[in-house]
Amino acid sequence: MSSFHDFGLAEPITRALADEKYVVPTPIQSQTLPVAMSGQDIIGIAQTGTGKTAAFALPILHRLTTNKLPPERKSCRVLVLSPTRELSAQILDSFRTYGRHSRISTALAIGGVSMGAQVRSLMNGVDVLIATPGRLLDLLQSNALRLDRVECLVLDEADRMLDMGFIRDIKKIVAKIPKARQTLFFSATMPQAIAELAGQMLRNPVKISVAPVAATADRVEQRMVHVDRASKPTVLAEVLKREPIDRVLVFTRTKHGADKVVRGLIKAGIAAEAIHGNKSQNQRARVLAAFRSGQIRTLIATDIAARGIDVDGISHVVNYDLPDVPESYVHRIGRTARAGAEGIAISFCSPDEKPMLRAIEKLIRFSIPVTEHRISPRPAHHSDANGAEGPHRAEGSHRANGSHSANGSHAGNRSHGGRDDQGRGGNGARGRNGNGPNRGKHRRSRNSGGPEVRGDRAQKSGHELTAVAFMHRGRPGDQRTPR
Repeated sequence: MSSFHDFGLAEPITRALADEKYVVPTPIQSQTLPVAMSGQDIIGIAQTGTGKTAAFALPILHRLTTNKLPPERKSCRVLVLSPTRELSAQILDSFRTYGRHSRISTALAIGGVSMGAQVRSLMNGVDVLIATPGRLLDLLQSNALRLDRVECLVLDEADRMLDMGFIRDIKKIVAKIPKARQTLFFSATMPQAIAELAGQMLRNPVKISVAPVAATADRVEQRMVHVDRASKPTVLAEVLKREPIDRVLVFTRTKHGADKVVRGLIKAGIAAEAIHGNKSQNQRARVLAAFRSGQIRTLIATDIAARGIDVDGISHVVNYDLPDVPESYVHRIGRTARAGAEGIAISFCSPDEKPMLRAIEKLIRFSIPVTEHRISPRPAHHSDANGAEGPHRAEGSHRANGSHSANGSHAGNRSHGGRDDQGRGGNGARGRNGNGPNRGKHRRSRNSGGPEVRGDRAQKSGHELTAVAFMHRGRPGDQRTPR
């Protein structure tokens, strides 16, 4: 179907879509809306940035608008589960945008903020509740919510919830929901464990797939830069200064690593902020709002943001650290080239990360082009000796609090997923921070098994450093599609 008017959506919804200048549905929306409006269960597989949220929000709003019922106390008619606070908040925004003329009540239940306000919002019941699993269980255990009136269950980014260890929480939640319901599963990838979970939860589902499993966005130009770990800060600063960047999202593997990158960029004269699980919800909301408005153009994030940031105008994604989970690469680079735009994804690969690179290329069935450009080797933590400005605090930036010293930090830290990003386990990094009697000496990388050379020793090593050969790509027109 070539227009949203072709689906027979309720007039208040088509009016809201017209307000947003959304006319042509995306492939996942075209195939999902008729099936969802008929009441069937769905497994929807589509790469990130293709409009999955609207694919389930529009038929749900149509159902609620055409079959209005007064909400019952402490209950909801529709439950949407998502893995992160940011993604949950964006889903809420979508429901409110498309349902602005429908008088549909909505609520948000996420960690990192007071539960009291969420309890009060549920007191009289709501039509749609969007929640992270951990906080939802808290509300259930405190008798602030019951799920016996749920008519429709949505699991968004189901594979990410599996990665973050939510499988038990989801099973506990589903056990409290009536079996006579509609269930909509949406994911960018479909590993075997998710397929098995879907088989347990869905009844004769219709499978809708609009892209190959683990496909990366077609409009993303991918580049790979081979660089030793000690040189990554310098190469990153070079990339950010030379690329024609509108907004850039830089991914690190750990929370400590994100804060360390922010400090290094500020010393290089580049304003940057970090967003990760150790930040309060208010801090994360403030930073994300500044990134959306363009006040901050460089955002450093852990994988908490890989599927939780939907910001127009992200021209570049940089994988400062390659992800431990190959599927995360797909979701990271999907933060650019959204809604018909084009984008560039630049990934740094140190020698100890080569196994991760092989796993990523095996998953996406594509050899990422290697781009090299020599730069003068210099330690990232030294000031520029060529007359550049010294370290200073750029406007709109801040130094992250609570970070350990960069000296002697353990390069092989790995991210360990918790129950969710609300402080109950989190996605924090375990590992030694190097603040001990051996501080400053060579440390053995957990990934590579060899000594990591850093600081002025990197300068003496004579390694060739590589960086990106910088290219410019044009931007498409102002075509909008609903998310």
